[in-house]
Amino acid sequence: MRSMFEETRRNKIMSYVTVSLFFVLIGLLGAAIGFIFGSFWFGLILSFIIFFVYFIIITSAGDKMILGMAHAKPAKKEDYPFLINTVEGLSISAGFKSVPEIYVIEDKGLNAFATGFKPEKSMIAVTTGLLENMNREQIEAVLAHEMSHIKNRDSKLMMYCVLLAGIVSILSNILLRSFWFSGGRDRDKNSAQVIFIFVGLILAILAPLFATLIRLAVSRQREYVADSNAAILCRNPDALASALEVIMDKTSDVKYANPATAALYIENPVKKKKIIFSNLFSTHPPIEERIKRLREM
Repeated sequence: MRSMFEETRRNKIMSYVTVSLFFVLIGLLGAAIGFIFGSFWFGLILSFIIFFVYFIIITSAGDKMILGMAHAKPAKKEDYPFLINTVEGLSISAGFKSVPEIYVIEDKGLNAFATGFKPEKSMIAVTTGLLENMNREQIEAVLAHEMSHIKNRDSKLMMYCVLLAGIVSILSNILLRSFWFSGGRDRDKNSAQVIFIFVGLILAILAPLFATLIRLAVSRQREYVADSNAAILCRNPDALASALEVIMDKTSDVKYANPATAALYIENPVKKKKIIFSNLFSTHPPIEERIKRLREM
């Protein structure tokens, strides 16, 4: 098993590789759209415009949108004194310049997530089910896990992945519709053009799948590092291991969880039936393996 420092270094490299792969997909889709419309630059400019619009939306209101979709409400100190005091203490230990905003989700599911583009402006949300079914050490460990995501800027990366995956999906849809509406217009195509059209069609179909697999692979790997960092932050690996055991034993879907943002949670909030290659499409690594690694620390 890799050391925590090796995992952290590997994750940084994977972050650059992931973003690069997304931009390659976006560039290829833009070029294919440009080919269909007879202008390479048209496709690239269209891709840039869609990226710019989505980027502005996500960076300006993405975190609030996620909290809104989750039906998260601000936690009041008079109602949740231990929760707020614990986050304040962990913020000092983690060296944060400011304390993350704390939210509560009225839901029986046991879960939590962090969001935000930078530690100075971040948010943590926990379900009432988690607060009611865990002891104080376990709650602290879960909060430490979410703060580790913030400190490692995982929340920022995952929001960018959601942004880029969404753009890939939009461009793929545009490309497929372009093939549909231009299918019968120009029948005098040479073999090279036919091959390019065929490759473009395959790309339009498979690009969203590739984008999803890339995003989920990044999410799974970063959970291990957040677990390790959380164990160090709260100085209690067993507390997080036991918290994950409680989640595994009593877990249920979070009512308002969105599959697009499921990777932000400490454990998949939208459980699905087992399917072929389920590990490839999982937002999180096997919870049993996470518990095993924590027990070995």
